[in-house]
Amino acid sequence: MKSMPSEVVIGEIYFPPLLLAVLIAYLATTIFSFVGNKIGMYRYIAVPAIFELSLVVIIVGIISRFWHLV
Repeated sequence: MKSMPSEVVIGEIYFPPLLLAVLIAYLATTIFSFVGNKIGMYRYIAVPAIFELSLVVIIVGIISRFWHLV
């Protein structure tokens, strides 16, 4: 079993992998929310802010689970 890397190097800057996972998840959630708003999905969601936060947490979990495949 491979473990998650301790840091990601871009150029000469070191980033923690969780920071990059959160950024990717936030971008994916923003795109999903934009599309969901256009098709009217938010009519069925009681509290959109909690939904978006939950979606970010779920996507971060998925990314960190499969990070070693990247």
